[in-house]
Amino acid sequence: MYDEVITGGTVFDGTGTPGAPADIAIRDGRIVAIAAVGALTEAAVITTDAAGRFVAPGFIDPHTHYDAQLLWDPTASPSSVHGVTTVIGGNCGFTLAPLLPGDGDYLRRMMAKVEGMPLAALEHGADWSWETFADYLARLDGNISVNAGFLVGHCAIRRYVMGGEAVGNAAAPEQVTAMQAELSAAIQAGALGFSFTNSTSHSDGEGEPVASRWATPDELIALCEETGRHEGTTLEGIVPGCLDRFADDEIELLAQMSAAANRPMNWNVLTVDAREPDRVPRQMQAFDRAAAIGGRVVALTMPVQVPMNMSLLTFCGLWLLPGWQAVLGVPVPERIDRLDDADTRVRLLENSKSPEAGVFRRLADWGDYIVGDTYAVANDGLKGRVVRDIAAERGRSCFGTFLDISIADELRTVWWPTPQDDDAQSWRMRAELWNDPRAMIGGSDAGAHLDRMCGAPYPTRFLADCIRGRKLVPVEQAIRMMTSAPALLFGLRDRGVLRTGAHADIVIFDPATVGSDDATLVADLPGDSVRLTAGSRGVDRVLVNGVAIVEYSLTTGAVPGTVLHSGRDTYTVTAAG
Repeated sequence: MYDEVITGGTVFDGTGTPGAPADIAIRDGRIVAIAAVGALTEAAVITTDAAGRFVAPGFIDPHTHYDAQLLWDPTASPSSVHGVTTVIGGNCGFTLAPLLPGDGDYLRRMMAKVEGMPLAALEHGADWSWETFADYLARLDGNISVNAGFLVGHCAIRRYVMGGEAVGNAAAPEQVTAMQAELSAAIQAGALGFSFTNSTSHSDGEGEPVASRWATPDELIALCEETGRHEGTTLEGIVPGCLDRFADDEIELLAQMSAAANRPMNWNVLTVDAREPDRVPRQMQAFDRAAAIGGRVVALTMPVQVPMNMSLLTFCGLWLLPGWQAVLGVPVPERIDRLDDADTRVRLLENSKSPEAGVFRRLADWGDYIVGDTYAVANDGLKGRVVRDIAAERGRSCFGTFLDISIADELRTVWWPTPQDDDAQSWRMRAELWNDPRAMIGGSDAGAHLDRMCGAPYPTRFLADCIRGRKLVPVEQAIRMMTSAPALLFGLRDRGVLRTGAHADIVIFDPATVGSDDATLVADLPGDSVRLTAGSRGVDRVLVNGVAIVEYSLTTGAVPGTVLHSGRDTYTVTAAG
């Protein structure tokens, strides 16, 4: 007897082949038969009528930060309700293990700063009593709804080996050797590979550059060489140029690291804007240089625009504008005084529009900001209005109006920037990029920046756009980009495709209604912390290893997910592919 038969759906196998009517039989977590509609005669415990529905492999999100959230939320919400069955964590050099005894407070404050995870949620959501990477994975094994694989982060390894000296110091040769040993131990425990950062946007809870940023290229190369000694591993990293344009030495570093490991390196995130037509060609040079020396460097790029909000009260993208952190990184009363100063305003405005602001210049279109939640009586009636219109009424500059409203709210105002890259030419450039083998769909940051953005719903939003919206790529290609493509990059065994013998990670959705709700702010995290989340529409059923984790866009509470282990659940993908 089959555990489940899915009948009558239009089946997309994940390879880019157009969908075709078929029945799928599942037993013991695997697909055991795919046949013409009505051809399967064996009985099943569950029979799911998928007539009028599309049936696809579960989606794979290659760039998440669910490392902490999975400890208290096994469903990886909201990703799972949008059809995601496999998540990759441990990105950007940040993991929760290995962890020195007593060092949890430092790591929690770092994660709160660099990844926007509410500190109260981190403090109340776990006991932080693990030490090794094996200890951490054991917390998740058997307790998660989705499949989850984790790279091990350079910051954690460096801190574990060097302690407080990891910040502010280069590593001695013997310390590099010790880091290689810890990396090896983590990979043998199941880590999928190695991630790092030297991005200037990453500082710890004390405002110092995170540990990974103090590493020399030789240290990074040594850790990549160690990664390459293990089966089924991969690399991920972020450098300052990921946010705009790579410098020559950054291209060389990424290429050399990939070549040293003979493993693909992916980086996050390539943004597309027709106003900056030279950005994509420049970023693709990392792939080209790596290929020339035996490496492979793949860009992640999002297929949708992710709504994100800003506030002058808390850390957000505005802090990354040149000179802004020095003004914003002080207690609120002093921050307000500085923002009310005319000379400071002129300097901040100039810096926000400077070449040095790079990709963050998109945040400097002050007149296009939409007012979100407000708190002061003086701001009553402004919610939902555009700054430019308010400024015209007041006879003030757009930037001055933006700051005046914020100050009236004691900086609590929630701001929604209007995307400036929503034009037809930018979307044509994106569609071209999605089909470029040097890039891959991904970059949601799901599990991070929780009160500022919500990238997790991108699969359903992308599908809706491909089926009922712009229709920039055929739906079968959109599905391939979110299933077999990431599975091939990471070497995931028997995932990302629908075929006999594959794991039964499956999503069934209604093409007429599939999509995402708008993001809303809810207080459902430990410590009564808030986050942005969004429900899905038109997602009938999501199976992980043959067990339903979502039914009609609601989670079931089942925990059939696998903690993916390198070598066991992944095969080796060399830099050559």
